[in-house]
Amino acid sequence: MPQLPADRRLASLDLTRGVAVMGILAANIVAFGQPFIAYTWPGGFATPPGTADPWLWAAQFVVIDGKMRGLFSLLFGAGMALFAERAAARGQGDLLQLRRLAWLFAFGLLHFYFLWRGDILASYAVCGLLVLPMLRWSPVTQIGAAMTGYLFGAVSSALVFGGWWASGTDRAGPASEHLDAQRETAIAHGGGYVEYVTHAFAAHRWDWLDGISQSFTETVPLMLLGAALYRLGLFDGRIDRCAQARWALAAVVIGSVLTVLIAAWAMRDGLSYTGTLLAQYGLQPVARLPVIVGFAALLAPWRPKSGAWFAPRVAAAGRMAFSNYIFTSVVMLLVFQALGLFGRLDRMALYGIVMVTCVAMLGWSQPWLARFRYGPLEWLWRSLTYGKRMPMRKQA
Repeated sequence: MPQLPADRRLASLDLTRGVAVMGILAANIVAFGQPFIAYTWPGGFATPPGTADPWLWAAQFVVIDGKMRGLFSLLFGAGMALFAERAAARGQGDLLQLRRLAWLFAFGLLHFYFLWRGDILASYAVCGLLVLPMLRWSPVTQIGAAMTGYLFGAVSSALVFGGWWASGTDRAGPASEHLDAQRETAIAHGGGYVEYVTHAFAAHRWDWLDGISQSFTETVPLMLLGAALYRLGLFDGRIDRCAQARWALAAVVIGSVLTVLIAAWAMRDGLSYTGTLLAQYGLQPVARLPVIVGFAALLAPWRPKSGAWFAPRVAAAGRMAFSNYIFTSVVMLLVFQALGLFGRLDRMALYGIVMVTCVAMLGWSQPWLARFRYGPLEWLWRSLTYGKRMPMRKQA
């Protein structure tokens, strides 16, 4: 299989990763600024709903929810394949990748307990550990296993959440979720950071395990699929660009139309708690898979051009995706906890916070990389992985 220069392969992933890291913030903003129950269920907002809120929920459901996380999972798998390829070229085995995943797991737990319990890093580390031995499989075998696992998970989720919805119970959410939402709001308005962390340890100590168990049938298949697509040339131009653009656009359109139909059903159901869970976790997985792959295929050939402003900054944000991911959690902690805005902004105002934060990502990433080789957390992660202090500053 022909190989392209390493720097070019990396550049082909940067812009897509930049889109994903900003999109993940748009997906997570509700859980940052409102009780966690509102992440999926609009009725969980602490602020009174506006007339536009159901339509804003639908727009996020169709364009963002599940797609950005899925895109990031796909890219993580591609990154694992790239890392393994380069380690093998240097005569290094899986031990280096194991150390890389172990440190990511540690970062994830710190993020979960001290910044935000919506962390995905710990689950990515565990899922990556499962994917690691599968990197030796052929791309065809990887795609077959990924599709089998993904569809099995999608069908299982549809049956579980469909049965819950059909039972007619908890349409307004479990009492325990509402009590936790009240506790979160009370801490944000009258507590402090110590109480915030104490609540994470006391009430949600093992929630990250639930997140890992729930991600096995989605994250692992998508990582494996990303590794296969990387090896087949999706990200480095070995596939005919016109053909790739045609089937990618068709996949996005088909998946989006199906997602619109699911959103319409959920709105007719009254956006109940069990109905939105069924829509998000039971019905949407099959519809969003072609959108995820289509997004990746459409963005992969789009390389930053010299003299351009926007695309190079998005690519820089992608090169610093780890730092930007944690950076957003720190900023959201300050905005919603320290400033007391938790539970006080409606959906439209939350999207305003997203826009300002994304502008900050675009503003600081490129100047930083003009002076330094890596983002600050990328440098720390790399140094810990290799067991030595990596060079940080660029030479003049």
